Amino acid sequence: MATIKDVAREAGVSIATTSRVINNAPHTSQEAIASVKKAMAKLGYRPNANARALVSKSSNTIGVLVNDVSSPFFGTMVKAIETIASEQEKQLLIGSGYHDPIKERNAINLLINSRCESLVIHSKGLSDSELTELASEIPGMVIINRIVPAIADHCIALDNHKGAYMATEYLIKNGHQHIGYICSSHTIEDADDRKAGYMDALRDNGLEIRDEYIEYNEPNELGGEQAMVNLIAKNTPITAVATYNDDMAAGCLVLLHENGIRIPEDMSVIGFDDGHIARYIYPRLTTIHYPIQVMAKEAVKLSLQLANNEKAQRTTNKLFVPTLVRRASVINIK
Repeated sequence: MATIKDVAREAGVSIATTSRVINNAPHTSQEAIASVKKAMAKLGYRPNANARALVSKSSNTIGVLVNDVSSPFFGTMVKAIETIASEQEKQLLIGSGYHDPIKERNAINLLINSRCESLVIHSKGLSDSELTELASEIPGMVIINRIVPAIADHCIALDNHKGAYMATEYLIKNGHQHIGYICSSHTIEDADDRKAGYMDALRDNGLEIRDEYIEYNEPNELGGEQAMVNLIAKNTPITAVATYNDDMAAGCLVLLHENGIRIPEDMSVIGFDDGHIARYIYPRLTTIHYPIQVMAKEAVKLSLQLANNEKAQRTTNKLFVPTLVRRASVINIK
């Protein structure tokens, strides 16, 4: 692995000049900046993130990376983190990554360069290896909603497979044998795990897995609506639908209402997350509770412990268990 000395030698400048370029210090010539950056790219040099953050005094700020700050799910997550931050008299700095590796990387670098003393990261775009490297440089970094095996003690996640399994099995226990699934089209672990949970529940209960019962779309209301359009168009005999999240379920309910399909008399629908929307759509949505508030508080507490070199109260990843919330969108057809 290249060192700062290697970069200085390749660029033909001093180590001090190289350090000024890396830390964006003033009074550095454009020629030196260009030479050092070219050498860094050639040698694949990546400056130690923790060292950069500690160049000056900590800003007493907690950095948070979410997928999209406009999402109610992540709003709930940030609010929970803010509660703990406020108790500790700390501020939050928030970035969005949109499940894109470049955007996630840029956002994390901004948080680091802003001297955040701890980080709570919701990353789906970066590889396990890159997150592992970051964790070695930033002791106070915690990953939420993902397990990275090499740094499992820095991770807090939900058993997504079990949640989708529970949702599907609940429909089966209510007499449904033809169950559709509306899945996120995003290529992330959550989507894969929830789809696998749906399929395993069918398989374990002796029901056939049918590709025509599964639709993919964006994990929002419009995506759920369009996916339900496609399921109806296939004229399948489904009597129930499990969905990737509550937003997709909401779009599904709207489409069913507009087409005169009664819920739950003609079609049962179950969501996932138990967000605010689940309580206020009609009928109130049966769903799987995602304890994001508890998980977020656990994540920020762990992050602060690690940042302060305190011994964490656990040595392995914390895998939270989802729970079923029974409301009015599922009916027993036995």
